[in-house]
Amino acid sequence: GGGGYDYAFTMAEILLSLTIIGVVAAMTLPALIQKHNNRVVEARLEKFYSAINQAILMAEKDYGDKSYWYADVQGALFDEEGKPIPGSSENEKWFRKYIAPYMKITSIETAPDGGFIAYFPDGSAVNVWRGANRDWFFFPGNPYKCMNSKHSTDLTKQLGVCVFSFIFHPTSESDVWKYHYKKGVEPYKASWNGNIESLYRGASWSCETADYRHYCTAIIQLNGWKIPDDYPYKVRY
Repeated sequence: GGGGYDYAFTMAEILLSLTIIGVVAAMTLPALIQKHNNRVVEARLEKFYSAINQAILMAEKDYGDKSYWYADVQGALFDEEGKPIPGSSENEKWFRKYIAPYMKITSIETAPDGGFIAYFPDGSAVNVWRGANRDWFFFPGNPYKCMNSKHSTDLTKQLGVCVFSFIFHPTSESDVWKYHYKKGVEPYKASWNGNIESLYRGASWSCETADYRHYCTAIIQLNGWKIPDDYPYKVRY
């Protein structure tokens, strides 16, 4: 009978619909991916902070107050070819004795810079710098993916993006270290004046400075381990 409706779409209409869907997807997908990256980085930062400080508390039960067994020791020595000598790292020995037994760690390896990298079951890792036991760099994902090279040790361009700076320096009473004195592993706040604005800009370690963006971690911590809307970088892992 007559009066029927024709629901068939023309090819042009189908192509137009697909084009619109594609444009919408292209606009929304990066935002969704970034939101996912944020959630993963936030969760792994908070988990590391909790686990490492729990390990320190457990070590204190066995070895006494951290001020007695903390040591600001250095990493590996280098051979004539400039390669780290296995077994020569004092900070790795220290870590294996006082911290590693109290954490879930999948492996520990000597880093190209003579420090060491400890890997965790969730895919994250921490690199303790060879120059001093106080500097800890946390990677929410694969460290070498963040560094872009198996041989690179320059993390400065990635700080606050895929590697985050922490400090463990509980014994210094100087004003520079007042946010770390008698504390466990904390986001880097050396020389911080207590002003939130200076975490972002205006100080040597501010998150938006060109080189050493150590304060980025503190911004996330002080926002309840959530990346704030005004955070200057797109994080990844």
